Amino acid sequence: MSAQAGVSAQGGVSAQGGVSAQGSVGAQGGISTPDGASQQDTVARAAATPGQPQPYAQLGLTGPEYARITSVLGRRPTDAELAIYSVMWSEHCSYKSSRAHLRQLADAVPDTGVLLAGIGQNAGVVDIGHGYAVTFKIESHNHPSYVEPFQGAATGVGGIVRDILAMGARPVAVMDALRFGPADAPDTRRVLPGVVGGISFYGNCLGLPNIGGELAFDPCYAGNPLVNALCVGVMRHQDLKLASASGTGNKVVLLGSTTGPDGIGGASVLASASFGGGGEGAKRPSVQVGDPFMEKLLIECCLELYAAGLVVGIQDLGAAGVACATTELAAGGGVGMRVRLDAVPLRDPSLGPAEILMSESQERMMAIAEPAGVARFMEICAKWDVRATVIGEVTDTGRLEMTWHTQLVVDIPPGSAADDGPVYLRPVARPASQDELQAAGPAALPRPGARHRAGQGAELRSALLSLLASPDAADKSWVTEQYDCYVRGDTVLAMPQDAGVVRVDEQTGLGIALATDGNGRFCRLDPYAGTQLALAESYRNVAATGARPLAVTNCLNFGSPEDPAVMWQFTEAVRGLADGCLALGVPVTGGNVSFYNQTGSAAIHPTPVVGVLGVHDDVRRRLSIGFGQPGAAVVLLGTTAEELGGSLWAHVAHGHLGGMPPVVNLAAERSLAAVLTAAAARGLLAAAHDLSDGGLGVALAESCLAGGSGCSVTPPGDAFTFLFSESAARAVAAVRPGAQASFASLCAEHDVPAAVIGTTGGAALTVTGLFTIPLAELGAAHRGILPRLFG
Repeated sequence: MSAQAGVSAQGGVSAQGGVSAQGSVGAQGGISTPDGASQQDTVARAAATPGQPQPYAQLGLTGPEYARITSVLGRRPTDAELAIYSVMWSEHCSYKSSRAHLRQLADAVPDTGVLLAGIGQNAGVVDIGHGYAVTFKIESHNHPSYVEPFQGAATGVGGIVRDILAMGARPVAVMDALRFGPADAPDTRRVLPGVVGGISFYGNCLGLPNIGGELAFDPCYAGNPLVNALCVGVMRHQDLKLASASGTGNKVVLLGSTTGPDGIGGASVLASASFGGGGEGAKRPSVQVGDPFMEKLLIECCLELYAAGLVVGIQDLGAAGVACATTELAAGGGVGMRVRLDAVPLRDPSLGPAEILMSESQERMMAIAEPAGVARFMEICAKWDVRATVIGEVTDTGRLEMTWHTQLVVDIPPGSAADDGPVYLRPVARPASQDELQAAGPAALPRPGARHRAGQGAELRSALLSLLASPDAADKSWVTEQYDCYVRGDTVLAMPQDAGVVRVDEQTGLGIALATDGNGRFCRLDPYAGTQLALAESYRNVAATGARPLAVTNCLNFGSPEDPAVMWQFTEAVRGLADGCLALGVPVTGGNVSFYNQTGSAAIHPTPVVGVLGVHDDVRRRLSIGFGQPGAAVVLLGTTAEELGGSLWAHVAHGHLGGMPPVVNLAAERSLAAVLTAAAARGLLAAAHDLSDGGLGVALAESCLAGGSGCSVTPPGDAFTFLFSESAARAVAAVRPGAQASFASLCAEHDVPAAVIGTTGGAALTVTGLFTIPLAELGAAHRGILPRLFG
């Protein structure tokens, strides 16, 4: 699917989430009526029977949308055409509730000169120097992962990998951003292990390292987990491929797995509506089934086809399957296409045209090849044991025509399905409860030592251990140990580091850094500022490894767009992201919108997840978070204020959400990043770690545990604020002995506040005059909770 996709519209699925009956898409391409009758529906028959009822509402189309289709065609659509429009005009494929707002992201692209392909393509592509380009993108597979956690998550990985492959790149790494309901809830115990198992299975079988991501818990995600998968690929500039058909007479080749009934109405219809009754078991038929071993063959086959110069254009088959690939390839090239649907290799011979078009069977690609190269194309596919079939040809008619055993069942302008879907300006209203929420700040919450100053040290100690043992801040090794982080041999940094780092070129040391971040609590309090804080955190995480932040992808997870309050959250988030990217000088390259993440009327917190890509000129100079060198000065960078609205402390200690999130200062973020990248290049730092969830206290504990060395720090003011504030644009750095003066000069040059607060060394985390926690105790608290919860 093309960039910045979403999920499909409400009203097109049954309560169980599948394509509903009482007029459903039937076998052999006809429309099955309640009495079971079925008759093949051709273009000629459609023209001759204008009054025949069609189940457009059950397929997610509104009355006005159906009327518009008949106007475009000058007749009613055939059953197969109705299938195409139902999936291509879904929210997932057409972005009909979000497209008008997403234009801000395209308009806000700063002129950095690095963008080679952006919004509208399968994935964004950026120039990283030395003739290399990198493509990366993040997408959601939320509803399928709730229904069938293992396959839902596995096919989410498979789909995003094919998006990267379709750009002409070799996929080199994956990441995942995961959010679930309460960690101790029974349904979380059902969903989380399956999701992690699916991600692990698919990625490990492909031989792709999983280099990072997120894992968070909140009651708002109960019943609506967020499973956002990211993939990154590497290519040379000249290897770039686009989803565009060209050349009259060129052949349309379908390659990969055969087409079956799995996933019919899956991503494009299952994700169309909020979950209601019926239970997850009733939804399982709509979830796709993945085969990573076939995908691995498909990857190597496509890369050899690219290298041989045999591919004119290519598109992966994800959501909407053949319907999407044919319409987008033809529309992308401004050409016509004639396709023989009965030539599509089937796993289930009972499938008819509409079902073939809607099937979301995995591990499939569609390529355009010149006739003279078809024989060699087939030889390469046979070498990799990848099935390939010529199913059509490019024409100069400007029409997408499809036949079924010589009968014409589709005849449409491809752009009408791929590009001209409905655009809705949904009602937008700031919720009346927003002022009350923001007014209910954390100032009145009891704080450690507030009543007995003499006991403040012990209470602060207990509070820090409590945060470290909370599921959100806990060590994620129970998850990441199931992933192969170092396969392929080019992983330089992976979890629990601030960002994943991958080497691109062995000789020069050129590499990339990637981080994903989001904070639903901040965005619930203020979606504009909360989105900018997510962007800033991901930007800061990349810079903390020593990389230069370069470009952005995003996955925007929200409730129903039919709720004006949700649309207010969404529009504010998009506006915040557009403004933030301009201020930071990083373009949005593409992404995904996921709507209808709610059960009944209860929506998730607005949760934009932002991925930032950075470039390392030499990965040998990367920074880790670990305090491994004793005697280094511990320096706090940035300004700390009392900012606890939406903080991890308020969430864990009091279950509280209210007030305002931390103040955003993007100029300060940019200056901080400049200091970190320059200090890494000059070898001034032994370690660096961004400050975010849990503030400085959690960051110090993580750095001590990661490096195996303790530290001793002295609060310059109020100890509680010092440890738990979540003020943005901050990091903690370990400055190498002898480099303090140079580092202080660098900070002054960029106007970044820098305060020496202590030194590294020893076997404990000590806050002078207040408490000491041995590393063994820190580790026991930090590493124990997830294994106890999940096995």
